[in-house]
Amino acid sequence: MIQERKADVLIVGGSFGGCAAALAAARLGKTVVMTEETDWIGGQASSQGVPPDEHRWIEQFGCTRSYRQFRNGVRSYYRTRFPLTANARAEAHLNPGNALVSRISHEPRTATAVLQEMLAPYVHSGRLIILLKHTAERAETDGDTVRSVTVRCLESGARTAIAAPYVLDATDCGDLLPLAGAEYVTGAEARDRTGEPHALAGAADPADMQAITYCFAMDYMPGEDHTIAKPDDYDDWRRYRPDFWPGPYLDWTGPHVVTLAPRRYTLFPEGDDFPLFAYRRIIDAANFAPGAYAGDMTIVNWPQNDYFVGPIIDVSAEEKERHLRGAKQLSLSLLYWLQTEAPRAGGQAGYPGLRLRKDVFGTEDGLAKYPYIRESRRICAEFTVLEQHIARACRADGRAEKFADSVGIGFYAMDLHPSTGNRNYIHVSPFPFQIPLGSLIPVRLNNMLPACKNIGTTHITNGCYRLHPVEWNIGEAAGLLAAYCLDKQAKPRDVLHDAGLLGEFQQLLMLQGIELEWSFTPG
Repeated sequence: MIQERKADVLIVGGSFGGCAAALAAARLGKTVVMTEETDWIGGQASSQGVPPDEHRWIEQFGCTRSYRQFRNGVRSYYRTRFPLTANARAEAHLNPGNALVSRISHEPRTATAVLQEMLAPYVHSGRLIILLKHTAERAETDGDTVRSVTVRCLESGARTAIAAPYVLDATDCGDLLPLAGAEYVTGAEARDRTGEPHALAGAADPADMQAITYCFAMDYMPGEDHTIAKPDDYDDWRRYRPDFWPGPYLDWTGPHVVTLAPRRYTLFPEGDDFPLFAYRRIIDAANFAPGAYAGDMTIVNWPQNDYFVGPIIDVSAEEKERHLRGAKQLSLSLLYWLQTEAPRAGGQAGYPGLRLRKDVFGTEDGLAKYPYIRESRRICAEFTVLEQHIARACRADGRAEKFADSVGIGFYAMDLHPSTGNRNYIHVSPFPFQIPLGSLIPVRLNNMLPACKNIGTTHITNGCYRLHPVEWNIGEAAGLLAAYCLDKQAKPRDVLHDAGLLGEFQQLLMLQGIELEWSFTPG
């Protein structure tokens, strides 16, 4: 028997953007049901294990008010619960991990705890219902309207049909799009279609998608042996060498992400080599009183465990499972190589003291609960953001395209990791950019909105619209748009094309703390 639920807004996927959407809609008084495939909300910030990737001005401006509340919540979590040193406690911009790549690197479970705290008032009041370990199975549509989505509990197998006037796809892979019959694209577009300098010169390749990564956490206990059992596929990965890689994949040398020239890595600081342990370090023990942590802790989301043998989107269940298993085996093989064979100073090999911290994610294999997803299905939108709208090399006016329908802002490089089309890194520098409302409006469906990495971008521009502050902004704007349309009895497409509605909606966004344009000359 299928149970039934109703809400004003249904959010399928408890991703980072999904949480922002739920918070936004509930804040405006709407009833919300949010489903999540894993047992943690937060997507890339939590169940996928990736500390926030942000722009250089994030401490002053360039994000939504609620995203700043999340960041403040992370710092408060450590200040109120952990024995910080006096220097760390006095640091206004406390960075728990002092990572090289993140200004607020922290443990994945901290992100989940902070998000739960932010959503708690609405959960406790009954306005927001979160269904963990639920996945969407079917969508019922009526013409251009999604009437309901049936989800299945992964533990009990029970099914629930959830009806809502507005349905948001906040899954990291855009899983609702095919279920709802939405028009969407995947993979790499052809240059003759988009005009983008870095698009494919030949035909489009829908299966050419960025690598996924199964992240894991580890610390280092010198003098101890925490070597894991040899992974089943270790010998295969030890021999693996992509065509464009300068040597074996499991090695200290890889392509530089910008120049593609060979680049030397190391575990800890050593000469001019790039130290990977500090790269995504999530705990710097020096921030805490002695004994609070046994040592520093890092997230391994490195070049050597990017998996791009094949995609997991729009393939058979068997092929998807094969690639997920392959990605897990790659990450475990990297750890085993680090523990047993990785060259180190003095002619030694291996760091057996590297300890897989299974407790960080609470999984049996110690890997993240879900792979880090860099690229999703993307809606065919009323407007698609192209490379030439934002790339420095394409903009003679010295700034990104100005969008009159802006619903937020963002900034990060178009940072594409190796892809399943066997292509190397692509790195394109953009100007600080806006998020156009048109990229959130599907070409046909009237009541379904994207709220994650599934907006109207391309394979290239998705590379800078996928990061934490931008995904949050997208989700928050989608949640506010659904709430606004319910109040106005209008469709999202009406808001896009009616100057009066658009202006009023943008006023609402600003009142809710969303910046619509950069507060300086972006050039």
